[in-house]
This record gives sequence, structure tokens and C-alpha cells, in this order.
Amino acid sequence: MELKDILSKCDHTLLTQTATWDEIRAICDDGMKYGCASVCIPASYVKQAAEYVAGKLPICTVIGFPNGYDTTAAKCFMAADAVDNGAEEVDMVINIGWVKDKKWDDLLAEIKGVKEACKGKLLKVIIECCFLTDEEKVKMCEIVTASGADYIKTSTGFGGGGATREDVALFAKHVGPNVKIKAAGGIANIQDAEDFIALGASRLGTSRIVKAVKAME
Repeated sequence: MELKDILSKCDHTLLTQTATWDEIRAICDDGMKYGCASVCIPASYVKQAAEYVAGKLPICTVIGFPNGYDTTAAKCFMAADAVDNGAEEVDMVINIGWVKDKKWDDLLAEIKGVKEACKGKLLKVIIECCFLTDEEKVKMCEIVTASGADYIKTSTGFGGGGATREDVALFAKHVGPNVKIKAAGGIANIQDAEDFIALGASRLGTSRIVKAVKAME
């Protein structure tokens, strides 16, 4: 697979608590230069970044991040606020405790509510696989499929475990045709990226692929 094809599937990501505007601007520059799918950044920088890239690169942000236990109303507000500030894509974290409590109807209603708040922009649903059983992952594939969300995503990268090949293969087997897959967390090199894409991921949440490509120049 050509590097440009891999880069076109990368959400070039910086979500550390200490991220500064200079660092955000730098990954925006890289995202534009290398043809990334988006940059995924903290919500507080969305408006500034959207103005900076001026339509040359989609801005993605995260809500309910990384723990997922904000109220549904708060998540919906955060999604609408992000879109109003210029986000083209929103990555939300589910309420993981609700999965453990088998509150399937509440999970579905929350995702639907956030999708509506996104006003037609892309919604990716992070289910944080490292905390779930395979049975819970399969159930979340069904719920995300029913919700109208655009993507199911493996991980925040903050939960103690990132994307695995097994989880991406499981997603590919159980999501509906309307749902795409994003692998995130722990994608360390170009071989990892190729493997996840081959298994069915159409987006990769990572900062390391652009760094790897820059190191090759």
C-alpha cells in the first residue's frame, strides 16, 4: 500500500493534556502537508484550528473524553458546540458503566442524541475495547449500527489498551454496512497501519504514522 493511501486514512492526533497552540498548529501543518484525513485535537482548539486551516483539512475533536461518563445532555452540548466552532468530525466516548449495567436502550438513545447534535457532521463512537468483553463489543457493534453513527472506534488511547487486530476483525464481522471502523491507540508504525486497514479499518487514530513518514524523508 502506498504511503499516501495510508496517510489519507490517518486522523493525525494530539490529545495530551499539555497540548499547546504551537503544537496544535504544527500537526495542522503536517496534516495539510501529508494529506491526512483530519487532525484530532482538543475541543478548546477547534475554532482556532478551523480558522487556521481555512477548509484545507477537516478538524476532528473528542467529547465525553476519555472516560465517557458525562451526562447525555453534556455530550450533546459538547458535540453541538464543537460543530459550531468548525469541527467536521466528532469522536464520542460511550458510558462504559452503562455497558456493564446492560443499559442498551440508554446507550442507543445517547448515541442517537449526539448524532443529532452533530448536525450532519461525522460521528465516531469510541467503545474503549480494553474494558469490554467480546460479548459486550459485539453488542456495541449492534447498537452503533442501529444508532446512525458513522464509525465505531476501538479506543481513546487513555484507557490502558489501544487497538488490537482481534478487535478490528471482530468489528468488521459484526457492524452493519453503514458503519465504518476506526482503529486508535498504539498504532506504532506503518506495518501496524497496513494490518489494521487490511482487517477493515478505514480510519486510524495516530500521531506516529506522520512521524514515521517524516523520519523517512
